[in-house]
Amino acid sequence: MSNEQTASGGDSAPGAADPSDTDLEQLSFEQARDELVRVVAELEQGAPTLEQSLTLWERGEALAARCEQWLLGAKRRLDAARSAVEGGSE
Repeated sequence: MSNEQTASGGDSAPGAADPSDTDLEQLSFEQARDELVRVVAELEQGAPTLEQSLTLWERGEALAARCEQWLLGAKRRLDAARSAVEGGSE
């Protein structure tokens, strides 16, 4: 899976790894989805500061990209399984 989808033009220093980004690769689809729901709820309630809102937004974007990675991987697996079934029935 590529990280191109999660790349952003943020203001962080080049090469500076965000510790929250490293744990994204470890999250299951369900974990990422559940955390995304929590982040969205926090954003809807309104964070106390603009900086906190931006941090939540960035985390939400990263979580959404992780969920998309899982969904695209699942779609590829389903497509491969369908192709195998269709190829075997000919």
